[in-house]
Amino acid sequence: MRVRVGVIGVGNMGSAHCKWLENHPQMVLTAVADVIEARRGRWAADPSVQVFDSGQALIRSGVCAAVIVATPHFSHVALASAALKAGLHVMVEKPIAAEIKDAEQLLKVPKAEGQILALMFNQRTNPAYGAIRDWVKNETFGPLRRMSWIITDWFRAQSYFDSGDWRATWRGEGGGALLNQAPHQLDLLCWMFGRPNHVFANCGFGRWHNIGVEDEVSAILGFEGDVTGTFVTSTGEAPGRNRLEVVLDRATLVYDTREDVILIEETSVPITEAIQNNKAFQKPKTELRRFEVAGQGGQHQAVLDNFGEAIVSGAKLLAPGADGLDSLMLANALTLSGALEQKIALPLSAARYRRWLRSKQRAEKPRSQPVVAALNDLSGSF
Repeated sequence: MRVRVGVIGVGNMGSAHCKWLENHPQMVLTAVADVIEARRGRWAADPSVQVFDSGQALIRSGVCAAVIVATPHFSHVALASAALKAGLHVMVEKPIAAEIKDAEQLLKVPKAEGQILALMFNQRTNPAYGAIRDWVKNETFGPLRRMSWIITDWFRAQSYFDSGDWRATWRGEGGGALLNQAPHQLDLLCWMFGRPNHVFANCGFGRWHNIGVEDEVSAILGFEGDVTGTFVTSTGEAPGRNRLEVVLDRATLVYDTREDVILIEETSVPITEAIQNNKAFQKPKTELRRFEVAGQGGQHQAVLDNFGEAIVSGAKLLAPGADGLDSLMLANALTLSGALEQKIALPLSAARYRRWLRSKQRAEKPRSQPVVAALNDLSGSF
């Protein structure tokens, strides 16, 4: 018996989830819900799929054992909480919520034994990030000294932001690139290196697009043990790149997503030793080798498969719900730092961020350009 799944929100991502559920060995699409009639209409002629005009109606119906929440950010918590309280298994699209306080509320909802709350952090399936995480955690090349990540391949045209009145607004999304595109890398950053304990960010709010939220971010990160990092992301560059550099005491790792390889430049002695013992300009000798990785992993399909396996056989989740809090807190802290032009310590007060966000929402003016509702082909984004 396959797990009966409902998809709440069948816009861009929700429609993709429906596609990934086709012919799935462990799960079957039995219901969809959307507040927009035109989107629901695509399933009107399919007798195997029940159609609802709201997520709450789908949850109450009892026709599903699990739901995927793929709606605008601010509705994630209410829908996921209702589904958990109804005894359903839940997968939430990133981010878990738009602000810390809402995420904390969701994570406090009691779950029955075996009941699952999962997140769609598909980049965790990339074997390169898994390898780097293992090397960092195990100190294979010594302790972490620095990390630097440039993710500027999230290009978006103005038409993308004009395709929904909730997009790129404080009221509708709660932020820009940090909440809509970069959550993948913010999750990986916390997963591989741990959550920073302070940040200082420069945010471009509508620097490249006619929007009020951030479309470019350059940040300095501080981690435990005086480890430093930099993080740069943008939706206004092309072609852009996704390049991670990790400096450890005995090696520098470089991974660029355009190549299926991690470059490992290993030093003959630890850098800390060389600093103390070498002659003035004597760099330690290095050896460069290539660590081949097999593509970028199973991505969304693999996380969806894992969700099904966790429900059916108790498999360990790739991205459990609790993991969503650190990356969301980091996103909120970077946004606040950029807006206030201040260094922000983490953990960030949920109440402080809520007060700031509410002030932005109250001051936000309606968009000057017309909204042209559209479903976008996301294949070029993954």
